[in-house]
Amino acid sequence: MPGLSIIIPASNEAALIGRCLKAILASDPKPGAGSGSIPLPMPVEVIVVANGCSDDTAGMARGYARGFAAMGWDFKVLELAKGSKPAALNEGDRNAKFRSRAYLDADVVVSKPLLDQVGRALRINRPAYVSGRVNIAPPRSAISKLYAQTYARVPFMTQGVPGCGFFAVNGEGRRRWKQFPNIISDDTFVRLLFSPKERVAVAATYDWPLVEGWANLVKVRARQDAGVREVLGTYPQLARNDDKPALGILGKLLLFLRNPPSFAVYAGVALATKLKGDEGWSRGR
Repeated sequence: MPGLSIIIPASNEAALIGRCLKAILASDPKPGAGSGSIPLPMPVEVIVVANGCSDDTAGMARGYARGFAAMGWDFKVLELAKGSKPAALNEGDRNAKFRSRAYLDADVVVSKPLLDQVGRALRINRPAYVSGRVNIAPPRSAISKLYAQTYARVPFMTQGVPGCGFFAVNGEGRRRWKQFPNIISDDTFVRLLFSPKERVAVAATYDWPLVEGWANLVKVRARQDAGVREVLGTYPQLARNDDKPALGILGKLLLFLRNPPSFAVYAGVALATKLKGDEGWSRGR
């Protein structure tokens, strides 16, 4: 069925799920409402999957049901007892009714035009992976602010379609995999199922947060690196689609010259990650 299902896995996100849903409700124009030359009506549903929550994530999310009803969009909140992002994504998929899917982290804030642009980009007769332009939300801590200034300029973030915290696929693209496997990095797994030519970046942005503080940056960086290694080790055939640009010595030098304090923090976190290894997941909020 034509349309877009937006699936939001959420674990203990009571403090943030409201901001995420408010941004979706503020979409302007609505997907398919006519921002292009030809109006393309597109029904939308939003599915929040609260998993392993010890807070009131589900209750907070249900508080937005009336707003989505006023928009004319279907909205549901599902609950899973166990905390597992892959399980939450799969549960959302089982309950989704549209072939095109968008997967959105609960701490991500979409810009007003993003969903409309993504919905239009998905309307092609070939497999497509679509995301917007990542905007790193301003961190609070000084260390994370410095880290973000360089991270936002590395080639992976500026030249490709990283899909950090938000990506969408059309029906043809969703057939590339059955269920989300029980792995660390679902976004890396899905992105590498598509060749670089099949990935589309629309102009609209979304805000994606970093964790706060040195220790949390190291933990999360280790987790990210472990996730990429896991995907490439478990699915070596996906390496052919890995187009991550190498930073190289010249690239590092240019980043250093542009902002020495920021580069020192960024490089220091990378070095500490290699020395420390993956010691578990921390959100650092």
